[in-house]
Amino acid sequence: MSIVIFSGTPRKNGRTKVVAQALEHKLNGTLVDLSRLDLPLFNGEESQEKHPSVQWLRRIVAEADGFIWVSPEYHNGMSGALKNALEFLSGSQFKGKPTLLLAVSGGGKGGINALNQMRTVGRGLYAAVAPGQLIFDPEHFEGDRLRVEMEEKLDLLLAEFMAVRFLNVKSS
Repeated sequence: MSIVIFSGTPRKNGRTKVVAQALEHKLNGTLVDLSRLDLPLFNGEESQEKHPSVQWLRRIVAEADGFIWVSPEYHNGMSGALKNALEFLSGSQFKGKPTLLLAVSGGGKGGINALNQMRTVGRGLYAAVAPGQLIFDPEHFEGDRLRVEMEEKLDLLLAEFMAVRFLNVKSS
């Protein structure tokens, strides 16, 4: 059973990456680090299909049993880096596969719009988007780690997600 975790930040470091790396560690998943993956800007041309990063991304997504998308909220939406990566993929790669959505906010009431936008894109890709979700605000971090109370909330959400993922895999 493999989980692919999308770190949707274009930044080399930051809170989104802290969350994604915590997930990678907890789930022994495959991290798609969009700050390091050399993806071209999607333009829909066939020539892009031969790009090595596009081929790698399509392969690991096709082989995955489930996904976690982690995105910062930029201007009331998901990151352009995550949206660009998802443009290279298709519904056949996500169809019926459990997908968990997490947002990292700069504070206040941010994050919900990124989650809503990811949910819409997930539906467009026929992913089985989980109803549970989390927003990580700056106060949920201690340096480059999650605070204990947020770690516990994440663990509860992951347990729920993994149970649903297991049921979906068993019934397929």
